[in-house]
Amino acid sequence: MILKRFYDENLAQASFLVGCGATGEAVVIDANRDVEQYIRAAASEGLRITAVTETHIHADYVSGSRELAERTGAQLYLSDEGDSEWKYAFASQPNVTLVRDGDSIRVGKVRLDVVKTPGHTPEHIAFIVTDTASSDVPLGAFTGDFIFVGDVGRPDLLERAAGFEGTMEKGARVLFQSLEKFKSSLPDSLLLWPAHGAGSACGKSLGGVPVSTLGYEKASNWGLRANSEDEFANAVLQGQPEPPKYFKEMKRINKVGPTILGGFKTPPRLGGNVIFDLLERDEMVIDVRSAGDVATGYVPGTINIPLGKSFTTWAGWFVPYDKPVYLIAESENEANQAARDLAMIGLDDVRGWLGIDALRQYEKRFGELAMVPQVSARELQSRVSSGVAEVVDVRGTTEYAAGHVPGATNIPLGYLPERASELSQSKQFVLHCGGGVRSAIAATILQRAGLKNVVNLPGGFPEYRDLGFPVETGAVHEVTTT
Repeated sequence: MILKRFYDENLAQASFLVGCGATGEAVVIDANRDVEQYIRAAASEGLRITAVTETHIHADYVSGSRELAERTGAQLYLSDEGDSEWKYAFASQPNVTLVRDGDSIRVGKVRLDVVKTPGHTPEHIAFIVTDTASSDVPLGAFTGDFIFVGDVGRPDLLERAAGFEGTMEKGARVLFQSLEKFKSSLPDSLLLWPAHGAGSACGKSLGGVPVSTLGYEKASNWGLRANSEDEFANAVLQGQPEPPKYFKEMKRINKVGPTILGGFKTPPRLGGNVIFDLLERDEMVIDVRSAGDVATGYVPGTINIPLGKSFTTWAGWFVPYDKPVYLIAESENEANQAARDLAMIGLDDVRGWLGIDALRQYEKRFGELAMVPQVSARELQSRVSSGVAEVVDVRGTTEYAAGHVPGATNIPLGYLPERASELSQSKQFVLHCGGGVRSAIAATILQRAGLKNVVNLPGGFPEYRDLGFPVETGAVHEVTTT
C-alpha cells in the first residue's frame, strides 16, 4: 500500500492518495480544488487514479473531487447517507457511485470500508482502510471531520453557518452516538488520519499532529472521553469559533456541484490609473500586502487582507460571491497566489490586479494615502484612562471571554462590516486582536465604512497583558453608540 498526505496550510486541510503498488490503482480522499497535485503525485508513484471519494459535503473549501474524477476518468464515490437535504445534486452522473454504510471501495488489494459517522453532518462517512495484501486487520481510518487529533467535528455548523435552525443539539447527540459506536467496534491500534489540523474552524481545539491512533484519542481526546450524551452535547457546543460566513456558500457549491476550473487562472495586470474607476464603482479591491506595509499608506476604500495563512479565511468573510474581485499586490507571483487561494473557496471572478503604481497614482492625484496609525499598549492605556479613546477587541468571543481590556467592546472581525454602524463617528477607536493582523484588517474595513478615527495596536492583547495592565474576563460589553 502507498499512502501520501497533502496538507493545505491556508485551509488547515488534509487530503490523501492511497494506492496499490501491485496493480497501480489509486484512490484520492477529500481532494481540494488543486487537483493537479494529486495527478502529479500519482504519476510519480507509477499509479493511476481510478477512484475519487470524500467524507462529506464540505463547508470550508470547494471540493476537487468532481473535477479530479473528470480529469482522470476515475469513478466518483459519494455518500448516500443522510436525508434528502444532504444528497449530491449531481449524483445521477454516469461516473458517480453512491455508497452507504457497509459498502467498500477497492483499489487493487487495498479496501476502503464505508462507515456512517453522522453528527458533524448527516451524510458524513469515514473509511476504514485495510491492506489485504499484508493483513485482514484494518490498518487505519480516514475520519474526515468526524474525529480530529484532540478534538471532534463540530455539530453546530448546519445551524450557525448554513441556517438550518434547531439542528445543532440534535447533531451533537447523534455525533456522540457515532463516536460511541466507532470507538467500541474498532481496535485501539487503528491509525486515524483526520481531514483538518490546527487552525481549522471545523473544531475548537484541533491538534497539529497529522496522524494518531484510536487508543490514544480515547485516552486524550475530550470528545471521546465524555461520560454521557448530555455532558458531551453541552461541551461540544461551547467555545466553538465563529463559523466564517462563506461556509454556507461552500455547502451550496459542493452540494450542487463545483464548477470545473481546468486549472487556476492568471489574473491580468491592470494599469495603476484603473484604481479611480474601481473606487468610483465601489468595486471590491483587496490589498494583499502585509499589515506593516499597509500601515505606511494604502488606497482608502480598499480592504487589506494580508496574503498568508489566514488570507483565505478572511477573504471568505468579506468578499461577496456575486461581485468581481480586484487585487493590489507587489508582484505577479503574489497576485497569482491570491487568485489561487480565492479560487479554493469558490471566489473565481478575479478580474485583474494592480501593482504599487496604483498607490502612486492615487497619491499623485490626492496628495496622500490613507494611514493606519499605530499605538503601543502603554499609549492605549493612557488614552483609555483619559477617556480619549475606546477599545474595540476584534478577537473571537472565546478569546475575549478568557481575558480582555476592561470596558473593551468585542466585535469579532468577521462581523465588523455589518456592525460598523454601531460605532460612533465622533469617537476614536483603538483596535486590537491577538497579534496585530486582524486589527489591521479591521482598520481598513472601518475606514471603508466611513470611520476615519481608528488606530491599531500592533502588539495586540498579549502586549497589553504582559505589561501588567488590568485584565477582565467574562461577558461581552455592548457597543456604546452615543
